[in-house]
Amino acid sequence: MICQCIMPDEMSRPLIQGRGEGGSSRHLEATMSDPATPVVGILGTGDFSRSLASRLVASGYQVVVGSRTPKRSVALFPEEAEVASQMEAASQADLVFVAVFPEHHSTLVDLRPALAGKTLVDVSNSLHINQKGPSNAEQLANLFPESSVVKGFNTLSAWTLQVGPRDGSRQVFLCSDSPTAKSSVAQLCRRMGFIPVDMGLLSASLEIENIPLYLFPSWRIPILCTVSLFIFFYLYNATRDVLQPYTTVGKSVFYKLPIETVNVTLPSVALVMLALVYLPGLCAASLQLWSGTKYNRFPNWLDRWLTRRKQFGLCCFLCAVLHAIYSLCLPMRKSARLKLLSTAFKQMKEGKEELWVDEEVWRMELYVSVGIMAFGLLSLLAVTSLPSVANTINWREFTFIQSTLGYCALFMATLHTVLFGWNRAFDPGQYRYYLPPTFLLVLILPLVVLLGRIALFLPCVALRLKQIRRGWERSRHIRFILPDNDNRNGLEDVSNV
Repeated sequence: MICQCIMPDEMSRPLIQGRGEGGSSRHLEATMSDPATPVVGILGTGDFSRSLASRLVASGYQVVVGSRTPKRSVALFPEEAEVASQMEAASQADLVFVAVFPEHHSTLVDLRPALAGKTLVDVSNSLHINQKGPSNAEQLANLFPESSVVKGFNTLSAWTLQVGPRDGSRQVFLCSDSPTAKSSVAQLCRRMGFIPVDMGLLSASLEIENIPLYLFPSWRIPILCTVSLFIFFYLYNATRDVLQPYTTVGKSVFYKLPIETVNVTLPSVALVMLALVYLPGLCAASLQLWSGTKYNRFPNWLDRWLTRRKQFGLCCFLCAVLHAIYSLCLPMRKSARLKLLSTAFKQMKEGKEELWVDEEVWRMELYVSVGIMAFGLLSLLAVTSLPSVANTINWREFTFIQSTLGYCALFMATLHTVLFGWNRAFDPGQYRYYLPPTFLLVLILPLVVLLGRIALFLPCVALRLKQIRRGWERSRHIRFILPDNDNRNGLEDVSNV
């Protein structure tokens, strides 16, 4: 059929922009002449309705738009779409999109006889997250008991419908009490280039309506941790490096607050956040070893922590990027140039001709080199966490990058911090206000994680953990060995189960 032949090409090129384009009337005649093409109605003339009508026309559907003022709205839609009264649209259409605000659903009650036995697609959203119900779709179903209501398309924006599914979200969540109606809308989704996701009965519509209203639900704890750590380390560094010289010797170095103090704080936050990415995995392994089974549920706090490791890692990467930018800007400051000239002049005045110190030179060279490698590994972890990249690699490759290279990044970042501190931990002058240097506080958690990972590498621990993750349970007295070519699927004997 004509619509089946043109559909792929239509999905790959821009939508119809308006009336007067060459060939549009011929396309309308060809589409209308095809009796197998269903008629899709749209009640409403807003931005979403116009984008939906254009996408439906581009997908080969006959579209009739119902408006209270057809003559005024006809210029807003492509020529292929017919603009009529709401009653005419409801009577002609086989499937109707209800694209009006939910508070205006009651104004459509007069269309009840014309919509009886037809499928209604509710695309509305609420203004606030609704946890109690009923949903907009359920209220619409109560208004039109003789129609089959399907909830869907509310997670798509008008922009996504305009530019096509390649540049926006491809998933369309659907739910309905009528399997037939839901199937017809799912077929329409596929023909438009989207991927329908069956969410079950209409009772799931409340959750579907809440999806566009959530504001980074999985990012709240990672962002809160990042901000809290930044505030703590910033105040800690400001107290030691700025406030202490001012209160003890009257030296004003408040100019350090905007750049230097922030630049010392950012890597501290980044390293702690990176350690928090891998710490929950160690906690989960420890719980499995302690309980002797993998079938016990983790505590809720650990479960939420495990599911937010990606967000923790991306917050860590953000701090690392900002630290790199701040570090590159350090020599540009006038205070840095003046300090360098003052130091050089002072040494010349004291008659020091040899300024080269091998230990300091080597420390700085290693410090910068290790920092660059750590940043490169962090960049690789961040890139592979993107869904478009993660979908191109298999699970073993993804695990190798996120786990093995992730621990390498943690080790390199820890070494970077150690080289920064060098021997300052043994200098009494570094303990201002009896507070230890910042890098000593920062190193605690990463070293705990690295030592815990080394402990899991011990053969006795690694073998038992591998057995547990393959189904061995200590409480059931299963004699279990890892599979090889000489045993039966890893089970040597099963007894007392």
